[in-house]
Amino acid sequence: MRYILSIVPNPPGWQAPMPISHSLLELIQRFDYNLTSYRSGEYNETQLRREFLDPFFAALGWDMDNKRGYAEAYKDVIHEDAI
Repeated sequence: MRYILSIVPNPPGWQAPMPISHSLLELIQRFDYNLTSYRSGEYNETQLRREFLDPFFAALGWDMDNKRGYAEAYKDVIHEDAI
């Protein structure tokens, strides 16, 4: 995995970003480690959503499964109907 260290001074008004959570780092590392498999064409959209996108947004604080029990109009995420 590659990380870039910037030595350029921060512009006025710049604020440091939030520290990255452990769960996000794990997702990034797992994705980087298995990238060849994911690009093979056998990895489908549902797998991507369940294994990476849902956990990614959950790590950012989204209520992916409506654990708070909000009505439809107030949910963080509204899942698509199957077509």
